[in-house]
Amino acid sequence: MDTARQLLAVAAALGWASGLRLYLVMFLTGAAGYFGWVELPQGLHVLQHPAMLGASGFMLFVEFFADKIPGVDTLWDMVHTLVRIPAGAALAAAVFGADQATWATLAALLGGTLAATSHVAKATTRAAVNTSPEPFSNIGMSLAGDAFVPTVLWLSWTHPVLLAAVLVLSVLVAIGLIVVLGKFLRALLRRASGWLRGSQPSV
Repeated sequence: MDTARQLLAVAAALGWASGLRLYLVMFLTGAAGYFGWVELPQGLHVLQHPAMLGASGFMLFVEFFADKIPGVDTLWDMVHTLVRIPAGAALAAAVFGADQATWATLAALLGGTLAATSHVAKATTRAAVNTSPEPFSNIGMSLAGDAFVPTVLWLSWTHPVLLAAVLVLSVLVAIGLIVVLGKFLRALLRRASGWLRGSQPSV
């Protein structure tokens, strides 16, 4: 992997996917490097260390189930707001390493922005889905994320131009979801707040 275009594609994919499934990103990237499926940039070699693979694999196992339990998934997303976004920026920057400081900085900004966008879209969507009592839509959304992340990572290594098109479309969809579902959740909260105030006994 020696072209700036492909490196930038990998950085963008790592950032975007980290906002959805950080530990899946870390484990798959590390495993790909460990088994020799791809040649990781020097800055990402830490992901293929057996200890890191064990840690990311364990957290992937925990997240896989936490993400499919209504309510728990929203709490998990809230906690990981402080983890996914900076991690996405760090992974994107690590693609270029310290020797390419300018590109690394740009990659960090790109990765952090993409991670923030995908994370907020995911958290908003899951919070809206959790308003439905049935668990199947929740599980379906989670499985879709499980499938989408490796697809994005694979495209970054094999078809960077196609990845760019997928990311542009994904960002547009994410922004639309944030706007529409954000309004839905705010309206729901206002109704719930009005109901609580109306149910309080008068003094």
